[in-house]
Amino acid sequence: MHGSLTRRRRAGLALLTSAALAAASALVAATAVTAPASAATSATVSVNTGTSLGTIPAAGHGVNVAVYDGNMNSSPISGLLRDAGFTAVRYPGGSYGDIYHWKTHTTEGGYVAPGTDFDTYVSTVRSAGAQPVVIANYGTGTAQEAADWVRYANVTKGYGVKYWEIGNEVYGNGHYGSGWEQDNHSDKSPKAYANNVLQYISAMKAVDSSIKVGVVLTTPGGWPDGVVGSGDTADWNNTVMSIVKDKADFVIVHWYPGATSAADSLTKVSQIAPMVSTIRSLLTKYAGSGASGIGIAVTEANLNYQLNSATTALGAADSYLTWFENGVMNVDWWSLHNGTSSSPKTNDDGTADYNDFGILSSGSSGEPPVNTPLPPYYGLAMVGRAGSPGDTLVKTSSSSSLLAAHAVRTSGGVNVVLINKDLNNSTTVSLSYSGFSPGGAATVVQWRKGATSISTSSASSATSITLPPYSVTVLKAAGGGTQSPSPSPSASPSRTPSPSPSPSLSPGAGQGCSAAYKVVNSWPGGFQAEVTVTNTRTTAISGWTVGWSFRNGQTIGSSWNASVSQSGAAVTAKNVSYNGALAAGASASFGFTADGAGDVPSPVACTAG
Repeated sequence: MHGSLTRRRRAGLALLTSAALAAASALVAATAVTAPASAATSATVSVNTGTSLGTIPAAGHGVNVAVYDGNMNSSPISGLLRDAGFTAVRYPGGSYGDIYHWKTHTTEGGYVAPGTDFDTYVSTVRSAGAQPVVIANYGTGTAQEAADWVRYANVTKGYGVKYWEIGNEVYGNGHYGSGWEQDNHSDKSPKAYANNVLQYISAMKAVDSSIKVGVVLTTPGGWPDGVVGSGDTADWNNTVMSIVKDKADFVIVHWYPGATSAADSLTKVSQIAPMVSTIRSLLTKYAGSGASGIGIAVTEANLNYQLNSATTALGAADSYLTWFENGVMNVDWWSLHNGTSSSPKTNDDGTADYNDFGILSSGSSGEPPVNTPLPPYYGLAMVGRAGSPGDTLVKTSSSSSLLAAHAVRTSGGVNVVLINKDLNNSTTVSLSYSGFSPGGAATVVQWRKGATSISTSSASSATSITLPPYSVTVLKAAGGGTQSPSPSPSASPSRTPSPSPSPSLSPGAGQGCSAAYKVVNSWPGGFQAEVTVTNTRTTAISGWTVGWSFRNGQTIGSSWNASVSQSGAAVTAKNVSYNGALAAGASASFGFTADGAGDVPSPVACTAG
């Protein structure tokens, strides 16, 4: 994306100027749909916990922020990011990555808002429990500038920034005729980019060999994929990878499919598996035996149709989980705040259309107050509710094209994500499980069209549920099973190197509840952990307390979803007002950041209130 408060729309992946944005908005506005009285339909979902589709990646669940956004570090942001479960935040903002100079916090020809500097950004991201994803300036920068940034971030400051991209949409530098990405290199060919990338990688890794560096590719099937430029012998992707080979740690694509209707928009997830397969074939062709170690990152994603609709919320949840199931290491939504240049209209699904790529309102004219969550925020927050980094994605099937299903095996059971794409009808779903026996009551976490919050309730069973029209539901089932997930022969395993140390688990038993402690993220001098509390009684509990003792001098920093205190090595975590009551077999999770090594304490005790 370009960096301006009026973002560029796209037709497919082709560029539309800011001037065209207002004109294009008329093409995607639609009259309200008056839904008839809801009538129940039915569907079946099968969950096969014995077939693994990989794991939720450590930095998978991401969003973009930009230095022109004066609200990107405002006080509510870290909490909103954390509550949505975001584990990655990309900076400094799409095409701004190719004009941004970190040392001076300036851009060439762009606007930089106060309070958006690198250190403040990292503070917000770490407070949210997420990881930074940083675009090193290729267009107007140098390999030395990028290496100095790595040194400042990881040596001087000890931030442990792991993921670095070399430029944004560099193929949009004019080499193929259309130019929106600033590139001051005299040679703008893919060959020149690839050779320069090797210099960047060498210089940056000489400072910190543990970082992961990504190279820009064009999206399969999107412009200019397949186009051979003047003086070239092959298209961008083949040229770049023939030179870079296995020297990059991951490759980068962007995904803005666009659509002709709400119904069409919700089918675009079907593009994901073939796109990943095409990229994997490209990597195998040029990286050989090293291909399996190269990750795929989708560092900008947006359905690009009726941007603030409930439709987009449903599509966001469905697409993120589909990307993860196909082995992608990171997906970053465009964007946190964006702004708009058009008056509100009405989407196909009846929701308000502000023509704003942001998941939070910028407070522009006609929009809700600044930082108000828009529907896509809730869709992405439901991805955060589906599971945590390291949890296993397992195979599902649905009998209905209007019902998308995904499932995640956690330490406490199985979470089934059900997305009802039927705008007018509720759907009663019968669920069957293979390799897992759901026990007793289940927890229902749900967002539906028009809701301004995510609800949590209890269900008597994990084998049947009625879903409202146009909704995303996570059905959390506790229970057990003897079958361990095995890799699916048709699924691409996750290629993402996990943070060091890898996520690890320590289950702890106690009186009426159990607690599973897992390290989900780490950096030099600190780590993030998650603890899942499960009611092991056959009746409901009204509260819980978890306790453990650190072994190596660790100290708690920030925490969420629990009241956490520390005395010496001993840590006590108590439920907060909204998550203490747990039905039989139900679970609640809390998290925290801490200074020190991310080892797992034992024992971890849990006592029900």
